[in-house]
Amino acid sequence: MTKSHRPPIGFIDLLAQRRRLGTRIDDAVMGVINSGAYIMGPQVQTFEAALAAFGQSKYALSCANGTDALVLPLMAWHIRTGDAIFCPSFTFASTAEVVPWLGATPVFVDVDPVTYNLDPVHLEATIEAVLAQGTLRPRVIIAVDLFGQPANYPAISALAQKYGLKLIADSAQGFGCTLHAQHPIHWADVTTTSFFPAKPLGCYGDGGGVLTHDYGLWEIMDSLRVHGKATKSDLAGKTINHDPKYLNMRIGMNSRLDTVQAAILLEKLAVFAEEIDARNRIAKRYNQLLGDCVVVPNVIEGGVSTWAQYTIEIPNRDGLAAYAKSCGVPTTAYYPIPIHKQGVYSRFPVGPGGLPVTEAKSDLVISLPMYPDLDEATQDYIIETVRNFAGRNHA
Repeated sequence: MTKSHRPPIGFIDLLAQRRRLGTRIDDAVMGVINSGAYIMGPQVQTFEAALAAFGQSKYALSCANGTDALVLPLMAWHIRTGDAIFCPSFTFASTAEVVPWLGATPVFVDVDPVTYNLDPVHLEATIEAVLAQGTLRPRVIIAVDLFGQPANYPAISALAQKYGLKLIADSAQGFGCTLHAQHPIHWADVTTTSFFPAKPLGCYGDGGGVLTHDYGLWEIMDSLRVHGKATKSDLAGKTINHDPKYLNMRIGMNSRLDTVQAAILLEKLAVFAEEIDARNRIAKRYNQLLGDCVVVPNVIEGGVSTWAQYTIEIPNRDGLAAYAKSCGVPTTAYYPIPIHKQGVYSRFPVGPGGLPVTEAKSDLVISLPMYPDLDEATQDYIIETVRNFAGRNHA
């Protein structure tokens, strides 16, 4: 299939899934519209229950976006000025962005060169360095499931327990990933995710979610997402003669998932397991047919990725991007400027020895089209394009 004889290739073809689900989405959306329950309608609670069940969690809380999902547990834990939050720099800005909102300090940790997720060895060295300096209080680790695969949660969780830290699994790209058949919540205090349309489980707008086994934490986050409303626990033993939503017990925010988005997500969650299987089939085929000419991704032992992105390494990354574009193949170079290298974040500390792996990988990685409806003929053309470029550069 040549460039001139094939349809345009999408980097993430959202409309392919839309066509496949068809009237299921139409009926779900119109059901909400015709009900009039546009905010916190019954589909929201139904979706939260289904999300918790899928993610092996006792409780799930939806919210307006994946960034709010990260800040809600930090607010509930009263993170404040002087607190250190350990996170990677090789990720999207929202992971670190939420920390200064609360006056706290993100401390950047390097990543594993194979998985691109938090390096437990450097994480411990960074925690020890913060403790030795004595100016910040270590409080929370945010581990990111980058590109869809789980971080090394057994090792990271062991460090969280050793140093008395909370652990957030930032699974914005990785919700649905598992390690030894366990979802990240098996190790983390909370798992957060994003339902941005391009995510493996995405809605048709913005949305986010938090999973936890801790009902008390869930209840406080439920209050925080609705302007600090009174919870059942807040009202225990009290008598009030007005709507409790006007009794604000804490400083909160407005971060609710629209009912329309919950209805869409219910339909998409119903086929999500099948789509994860499809993504893994496509990734396996990429690995088999590209493994001899570029560095292909490797998933942690015992892990299952959701393949939010299929990311390879190649020395002339920008050259491949330009060549692929000329062939009609879209690519994306994720995080070419790590967070700690961006001016507004450069004042925050990094772990001992800096972040050499993060900085090296930011110049090498490039992601190829990946979505569950990617057909083999289109994938073959993508593979041929990459191989042609790699062959020219090694000739």
